[in-house]
Amino acid sequence: MSFNDAFKALSDNTRRQILDLLKEQDMTAGDIADYFKITKPSISHHLNILKQSGLVSDERKGQFIYYSLNTSVFEDVIKWFVSFLNTTKEKEK
Repeated sequence: MSFNDAFKALSDNTRRQILDLLKEQDMTAGDIADYFKITKPSISHHLNILKQSGLVSDERKGQFIYYSLNTSVFEDVIKWFVSFLNTTKEKEK
C-alpha cells in the first residue's frame, strides 16, 4: 500500500461514496453502479483506483465479483494521521 495511492483514492467524492456503500456490505460493481448516475465503466475505473490503493479488495463468487473494504489499510492511514498530529503538537510546545 502506498499512502499516495490511498490519499489519491480518498480525494474523490465518488470513491468516498463507494466506500460508504461498502461499509454496509460487500457489493458487486453492478450493485454499486445502481447508486450513481454515471456509467458502469466509470464505476469500474473508480473501483480499480480503490483496489490499487488497497482500500478495497475483490473476490470472485461464481460469475460475480464482490468488492469489500480492506480495513487494515484504513487503520494504517489513521495511524499515520495520529502520528502526524502528535508530531505537530510536539513541535508547537
